[in-house]
Amino acid sequence: MTRPVRIAVQLQPQHADYAQLRDAVLRAEDAGADVVFNWDHFFPLSGDPDGKHFECWTMLGAWAEQTSRVEIGALVTCNSYRNPDLLADMARTVDHISGGRLILGIGAGWFERDYTEYGYEFGTAGSRLADLSHALPRIKERWARLNPAPTRDIPVLIGGGGERKTLRYTAEHAAIWHGFADLETLRHKSAVLDAHCADVGRDPGEIERSVAVRGNPGEIGEGLVAAGATLFTVSASGPDYDLSTLHEWIAWRDAR
Repeated sequence: MTRPVRIAVQLQPQHADYAQLRDAVLRAEDAGADVVFNWDHFFPLSGDPDGKHFECWTMLGAWAEQTSRVEIGALVTCNSYRNPDLLADMARTVDHISGGRLILGIGAGWFERDYTEYGYEFGTAGSRLADLSHALPRIKERWARLNPAPTRDIPVLIGGGGERKTLRYTAEHAAIWHGFADLETLRHKSAVLDAHCADVGRDPGEIERSVAVRGNPGEIGEGLVAAGATLFTVSASGPDYDLSTLHEWIAWRDAR
């Protein structure tokens, strides 16, 4: 399967007033981004740890109304924070609000402060991964029972590079795999994912490969494409949401 190269931006919902986030979403869509992501945390991950911060899924509902073309989603939703059936219903609702533009990004969770301050059991990496493995089929089962049904087969994006479990779950359930990978790591992880696909009887070409990127696309972009990546995500933080790197990657995409 030949996929188009797509460019995404993660607008980190930290250190900004909501008006600044709203403006950044509009600028990203107008610039030509293909996907706009936020993240699912309760506190900033950089800068002042007690700085301004907003909740993920409430924001996605607003973005669904504000935008008209870009896909939207969390990079990524923490599975631990919501009952899987509720999350499925939330995703279905945002899918309808957006006219079929939601990506359900999901992962097992890792940021201990979120858990402790909001009263979730942190557990272990193994227990959180086990919870994710149980949640993924429940989400799809709930989608099949909802009325109205989702507008489309909502693409599931799984984030993370754990080779024994996370990439196995990706092979079983996901339409997109997202990693934080340099070129050699991307090649290795993709090969592991391909092997899991063979084990579960799935065409690995059905899973889009997504990577977080920094730097000059002219220097690293083509190598990543050759290694199988087609979705490239840059990031921007509040309060200013500098989208200059996004513009560079969009220009590289369009010049191809």
